[in-house]
Amino acid sequence: MATPVIEVRGLRTQFGLKVVHEDLDFSVRRGEIVALVGGSGSGKTTLLREITMLDAPSAGSVRLFGEETVGIGEAAAFALRRRFGMMFQLGALFSSLTVRENVAVPLREHTRLPAALIDDIAELKIALAGLPPDAAERYPAQLSGGMIKRAAVARAIALDPDLLFLDEPTAGLDPVGAAALDELVLQLRDTLGLTVVIVTHDLDTLWRVTDRVAFLGERRVLACEPMPVLTRSEHPLIRAYFTGPRARAAAAAQA
Repeated sequence: MATPVIEVRGLRTQFGLKVVHEDLDFSVRRGEIVALVGGSGSGKTTLLREITMLDAPSAGSVRLFGEETVGIGEAAAFALRRRFGMMFQLGALFSSLTVRENVAVPLREHTRLPAALIDDIAELKIALAGLPPDAAERYPAQLSGGMIKRAAVARAIALDPDLLFLDEPTAGLDPVGAAALDELVLQLRDTLGLTVVIVTHDLDTLWRVTDRVAFLGERRVLACEPMPVLTRSEHPLIRAYFTGPRARAAAAAQA
């Protein structure tokens, strides 16, 4: 089998006396859309930060594209960061920059392309994210919640990444906006050949978008399976998560 795009083995995360992860294993294959789910405090965002080299684990191995990132040097880390994009939950757009300028930030940081070409690429990414052309000139304060999410996605794909991380992409959106963003994720995966990792609590997204879902609990990944398989799990934590009224409604909507 091909080397996984992400491979986490024996991960341990500890803050003082609190152990968040213990002997955690997790992997993502090329072209997959995989979600991280679990109860509050299960370490989803912490795991995402460790995979993206924002934080270092206490022990274990994290490999991106076959390269070990634990203890990686700054130059090698900089090169790896060019290969993935990150959409933060609240967008994390620079309020003093227009959408075009926000999308251009990674291009200006990581390339030496001419300014005019950078602007052209930024406008292309804005269009790929499903925003109208006039959105390029707007500031974040002039955007709706859904437009902010799309602008953040446009910035995340600015460098043509192989891997895309999405942190709660549909949080705060109405059902129509959330469904449209789900469709955008599928389109980008199919059009650009992306591998996608999503942290989400949105049960509709889990059913509509994912190939597999990794359930975090008891300091590790309890299961990583397609939704029809995961929701039949007998593990009490997984059963409790997927048997409430909202979970049943989301499952019924996919039937």
